[in-house]
Amino acid sequence: MLLGLRGVGKTVLLNRIQEMAEDEDHLTSFIEAPESNRIVDLLYPRLVQVLRKLSTTERARASAHSGMRALRSFASAFKIEIGDISLSVDPESGTADSGNLEFDLSDLFLKIGEAAKSAGRAWTLLIDEVQYLSSDDLSALIVALHRANQKALPILFFGAGLPQAAALSGEAKSYAERLFTYPTVGALNAADAQAAIRGPVEEEGETITDDAIRNIVVKTQGYPYFLQEWGYQVWNTADASPISGDDVDAASVGAIRRLDEGFFRVRFDRLTPKERDYVICMAELGSGPYRSGDVAERMGEKVTSLGPTRSSIIRKGMIYSPSHGDIDFTVPLFADYLHRTREIDRGA
Repeated sequence: MLLGLRGVGKTVLLNRIQEMAEDEDHLTSFIEAPESNRIVDLLYPRLVQVLRKLSTTERARASAHSGMRALRSFASAFKIEIGDISLSVDPESGTADSGNLEFDLSDLFLKIGEAAKSAGRAWTLLIDEVQYLSSDDLSALIVALHRANQKALPILFFGAGLPQAAALSGEAKSYAERLFTYPTVGALNAADAQAAIRGPVEEEGETITDDAIRNIVVKTQGYPYFLQEWGYQVWNTADASPISGDDVDAASVGAIRRLDEGFFRVRFDRLTPKERDYVICMAELGSGPYRSGDVAERMGEKVTSLGPTRSSIIRKGMIYSPSHGDIDFTVPLFADYLHRTREIDRGA
């Protein structure tokens, strides 16, 4: 379960893991969990695809057919809108049809794992934005993976999410901490950040000064998405090699404008006026993490009365709690954005 802030490359890593799995002849399913959809609706078309592929292998045909029947039962039990993705098989009574998601999803995963084992294949499931799964959905997913693991079936799982995904998993099922590992994905160290800028420039037969690279690393704090943005802007700003520190300063205007109008603004716009006041007060306190009590004091309210507001912002993926009583932004450099724009936004 890859954990990290926005823009650190978690999705890129999941995509690379998917490529590696496919290179090993795994069947793969990639899902991005939105805030509103049920996991059953997200999984159903992927499971149909996996079972159909497994059914083309002679030795797995019977078990894949059984899996399709179970999936048909599952779709009926959870009233899944199947649209054009239908299965022309009869449901398998008594399998994946209880209406209890933990039981039924486990049944399905076991069926798929058995079919994959019969075919000499493996199935790799990848889910991005895990923190948006509901508690019930995350619990059912963990139980299903746990059952498949107990049966030693060839099912692999890779997830990615904001830092709170680890706590959410533990709250859903206490044994999640034993089932998953939680590597942290963060900003690049100075050497790697410098290589990320220098490499693409030199591959194009151009050069960039050490001062320019250091300037970019300082401005981006090594966060991959920001390194990409500054690299893009600097490349388009510079007239000739070597790209200089002055080019970086000139390009920073465009980089910051694009981030403010896109990466930052789109997230800020999702907040209600009360939620905006909350995150602005966070930024006014300086650098995070911030004490919830300090934010409440600045807003002139009680911590308990602000609990629903804080919880709503967390659910929207804007802030998280790195430790009890503390909160911080999930978007790197977001406090800087609020400092640049808070008067305009408050006036609006």
